[in-house]
Amino acid sequence: MRLHKVYHRFSLFSLTSPPFLPHPSSTLFSSYSPSFLSSKRCRISSSTPPSTLNPFLQTMSTSRLHNLVPLAAIATEDAAGPNGSTATPEDDELNSGYRLPPAEIRDIVDAPPLPALSFSPQRDKILFLKRRSLPPLSELAKPEDKLAGVRIDGKSNTRSRMSFYTGIGIHDLRDDGTLGPEKLIHGFPDGSKLNFVTWSTDGRHLAFSIRQDQEEEDDVGSKLRVWVADVETGKAKPLFQSPDVFLNAIFDNYVWVNDSTLLVCTIPASRGKPPKKPLVPSGPKIQSNEQKTVVQVRTFQDLLKDEYDEDLFEYYATSQLLLVSLDGSVKLFGEPALYTSLDPSPDQKYILLTSLHRPFSFTVPCGRFPKRIDLWSAADGKFLRTLCDLPVAEDIPIAFNSVRKGMRSLNWRADKPSTLYWVETQDGGDAKVEVSPRDIVYTQAAEGEDHPSIFHKLDLRYGGISWCDDSLALIYESWYKTRRVRTWLVSPGKSSNENPPAPRLLFDRSSEDVYSDPGSPMLRRTPDGTYVIAKFKKEDKQATYLLLNGNGATPEGNIPFLDLFDIDTGEKERIWHSDKEKYYESVVALMSDQKEGELQVNELKVLTSKESKTENTQYYIQRWPERKACQITRFPHPYPQLASLQKEMVRYERKDGVQLTATLYLPPGYDPTRDGPLPCLVWSYPGEFKNKEAAGQVRGSPNEFAGIGPTSPLLWLARRFAVLSGPTIPIIGEGKEEANDRYVEQLVASAEAAVEEVIRRGVAHPGKIAIGGHSYGAFMTANLLAHAPHLFSCGIARSGAYNRTLTPFGFQNEDRTLWEATDTYIKMSPFMSADKIKKPILLIHGEEDNNSGTLTMQSDRFFNALKGHGALSRLVVLPNFVFPTPVKKKKVLMKPKQLLPLVVVRLKTLELILFITIQDHHFDLSGLGRS
Repeated sequence: MRLHKVYHRFSLFSLTSPPFLPHPSSTLFSSYSPSFLSSKRCRISSSTPPSTLNPFLQTMSTSRLHNLVPLAAIATEDAAGPNGSTATPEDDELNSGYRLPPAEIRDIVDAPPLPALSFSPQRDKILFLKRRSLPPLSELAKPEDKLAGVRIDGKSNTRSRMSFYTGIGIHDLRDDGTLGPEKLIHGFPDGSKLNFVTWSTDGRHLAFSIRQDQEEEDDVGSKLRVWVADVETGKAKPLFQSPDVFLNAIFDNYVWVNDSTLLVCTIPASRGKPPKKPLVPSGPKIQSNEQKTVVQVRTFQDLLKDEYDEDLFEYYATSQLLLVSLDGSVKLFGEPALYTSLDPSPDQKYILLTSLHRPFSFTVPCGRFPKRIDLWSAADGKFLRTLCDLPVAEDIPIAFNSVRKGMRSLNWRADKPSTLYWVETQDGGDAKVEVSPRDIVYTQAAEGEDHPSIFHKLDLRYGGISWCDDSLALIYESWYKTRRVRTWLVSPGKSSNENPPAPRLLFDRSSEDVYSDPGSPMLRRTPDGTYVIAKFKKEDKQATYLLLNGNGATPEGNIPFLDLFDIDTGEKERIWHSDKEKYYESVVALMSDQKEGELQVNELKVLTSKESKTENTQYYIQRWPERKACQITRFPHPYPQLASLQKEMVRYERKDGVQLTATLYLPPGYDPTRDGPLPCLVWSYPGEFKNKEAAGQVRGSPNEFAGIGPTSPLLWLARRFAVLSGPTIPIIGEGKEEANDRYVEQLVASAEAAVEEVIRRGVAHPGKIAIGGHSYGAFMTANLLAHAPHLFSCGIARSGAYNRTLTPFGFQNEDRTLWEATDTYIKMSPFMSADKIKKPILLIHGEEDNNSGTLTMQSDRFFNALKGHGALSRLVVLPNFVFPTPVKKKKVLMKPKQLLPLVVVRLKTLELILFITIQDHHFDLSGLGRS
């Protein structure tokens, strides 16, 4: 049987793990325990996590799980263990392949995926970008090159492991809020994989890439070609007449320059074969610091190692730019280079080209390589001038808010035809240097000005600008150490007057104080396709208003709102808020911005979402003044078997008085009086705060839909477990105190409070509570088993880092080095307390983990430490696997550079699925005894 038949799409139910847990009501439960392993120019990239919306996808009638076969059927050679030791008979028994999850889990994760959505620039059409299920193991096992912090699929000349779409459907959005019949984009080959779907600025065309993964000796079939489709007819055709023009998608790929022309990064036609690795090294690998430069960097992965890596990275990343029209005419644009960004000006006259160049670095990833930004004419492809050429940035201090020296955040003003702006640090990029101002923002016309103008000076670190017009822009600055964030209101067009209006401080608050968050200004689309702050007028009043869209954090949970904000007086009027009793509603996008000029409040139209604990997210168009909401989607419940699950936001107190919250989930139909306490899984992730009040604020809503992703701990509800999700674990460092100096003490106190709460409620069995987490949550898990063994029966630590001496130049939110805070690094490292861990622990790690700091070696060494002390433990390393980064369900808010009215407004699913069990008759994690 062939390996490609093993589908990663549903599970990697590893036979390195024992059989799945029986039902809690089973008489066998005493031997078992809970477990979990749990734009540019209107671009919609398939790498963006997809929305959960799609009433149009046909439900799959059969599961693909029958394609999963045991890997034991594949012949393998004996191999040495992690330390070169020979595998033991016990290891041979464990390393026998993959298993399926039980039916109740499989039914949840084996659901057809739902598409991503995007509205057209004119808001009159909606794209449904259709997806397939998760990839087979054979696809994950494809060779990849790890170069300069980037993982590359050499056959397709793209980033490796890219997700993709299988089709595009278009629906008209009618005036009454209903959707018209689906029209499919057609004309491309069956089985094509689609990526980088983009709207033209006028909304008449779509561009997208296609690959077919055909097995050809020269790999031509795997490379990407660019296609375009007419939105009205749905007919698609290749953009290039020649079949030998391929997309280079390592960095940026293509961008609409105007309604009928694209600038495309292509593989140079004369590139040839990739460089071959020399059989004999040309010499030793030498790095030196003879200048005694202080270079402190965090633990990056996949860095360049030698000259061959440098050549290979340059080979794959080099593009030839082509300017191509929809009629097929093609023009060379510049010379081949390592282009990373293509940015047309709003008036379509100029293009900013950002590129990397040698000398490369073996110490930092490519984002810190030498970088040049050039200004070009869009019409004739003429080079105009170099705006900056920055050297390699190996010496950025590790202190938070430290930045690269020189020009940064160079971009076009969204409200002007072709005006540039950027920021330059005044502290040498070192956040530890005290200086005023710390950052200066400059502006300059693309041509005609010899010197830039100072736009604004900032004493904190620059955090971005929202442009509106000559009378209004908002500038943001922040400082991590104090958590201070400030918003300034400035008048961009009046800076040259003799007495220009002074910048006005609009908001000055702590980023941790979510109750004081005023919200963000809603943006509108301009005719040039950029996004600027929307200004409103109200009835007969002369005042000018902004529309602030906020999460509305309160002690009762989030209650999203829209506020009319008078920019002159600062007065606010709440014109909309979520139904706080049953539903969670939020504003996703402004839909009434087609006409030019100031908008009227009584003509306001917005897209909102609405959900409840048991009702899937639906989307509505709301219009003023009648405030009538038209529902435009009707999506079914994704897992009806859990439709009646019980969800409650619980509040409790830590022994030092800090208020804590968590979300408690209970299985459908569960009654604590009738059914008694359940086995319980606690899944969490610590956070750092500067004060107790902020740490105790409530975040999230009790009315949000319980989205269950394929690695979610909520899957255990189907096995009749209680799940305490996201109990707050605040690590507080007030004043000059660093939070991590009392990390263990506060970690244990938070965990004790959570466990006491679920036991007090009678929903959790005191002897059957498991602790688990991912990444920093895995670090938390190991520490709790070492320092609070009385709380938990077992633990699941996924993709963690356990020895902080292996991340000596900072980790997470710690910016002191090992040598500055040696005692803290040692005390925080569960590796140093491996002899204290007596409860069973399952370590899980993806073999190809590329997250900074969490090298797979961390789990390998921690397991050896545990094994050296006789701990009941198991390490599962998953071949070819990278754990997806968990994301909270959220909406994607538009930013000034984003030209998408809506892109993937809900993130509820992750790309890969993994179920690892923790117990069998050999390995019992219940803490209740071994059979």
